[in-house]
Amino acid sequence: MPNEFNPDFGLTAEDYTQHRAGFPPQVVQRLTQLGVETEGRDVLDLGTGTGSLARLFAQAGARVTGIDPAAALLEQARELDRAAGVEITYAVATAEATGLPDASFDVVAAGQCWHWFDAPKAAAEVWRLLRPGGHAVITHFDWLPLPGNVVAATEELITAYNPAWSMGGGTGLYPRWLTDLATAGFGSIETFSFDLAVPYTPEAWTGRIRASAGVGASLPQEEVDKFSTELSEILRDRFPGQVLRVPHRTWAVVADKPAVDKTAVDRTAVDRNR
Repeated sequence: MPNEFNPDFGLTAEDYTQHRAGFPPQVVQRLTQLGVETEGRDVLDLGTGTGSLARLFAQAGARVTGIDPAAALLEQARELDRAAGVEITYAVATAEATGLPDASFDVVAAGQCWHWFDAPKAAAEVWRLLRPGGHAVITHFDWLPLPGNVVAATEELITAYNPAWSMGGGTGLYPRWLTDLATAGFGSIETFSFDLAVPYTPEAWTGRIRASAGVGASLPQEEVDKFSTELSEILRDRFPGQVLRVPHRTWAVVADKPAVDKTAVDRTAVDRNR
């Protein structure tokens, strides 16, 4: 089932664009090592947002399509694409019903968004969209709350302002997604992860948190403003300095659609035996 918490990231488009750190380039390098080729391939990025993952694929030589239900985020994505010198096709659509043709992609990816989807429907849609032998990729780039660090303090404040937000305390690992893909028929499932520290100024970190699901995407503007002020005070008093080095974890799962559709083969065998 999709997550019942239902933020609107379109409300955070400006902060989302300016302050959310994009996926590190190493993601595409690691995917290549697992046999996920992107150069010259057709790639679909589900829940693309402002196109962070989509641009990495485009910069690696892929023909990329990105979809997202938030038109405001796609407008920001187009501006970022122009600045990066890449061209990506965007459309307003959901992961569960893209409206795109069958078997039209070599890779279908979902970056930082699978938890918002109806997993069985999204996995079925990924299967439909992939060509035989194609790859499904689900990846995340998460901040890491550690005892006493700036992330833990930030999450505590988010929860105080928005008790409905229950996404804190994460480890950046998502074993459930492996089950989602295996249940849908995907095979050759592999994962990887690596950690890195992302530098943020206090102002940028405050903007990053405003762009999160628990704040700017779900709270009234008056509460967002109060939250920003209080977080700025916490950063000044408890985490002084010009730069915050915020620990993050990149994690991904890769799964393959079999090169031969076993269902079709079985059906053909039955027909021949009639």
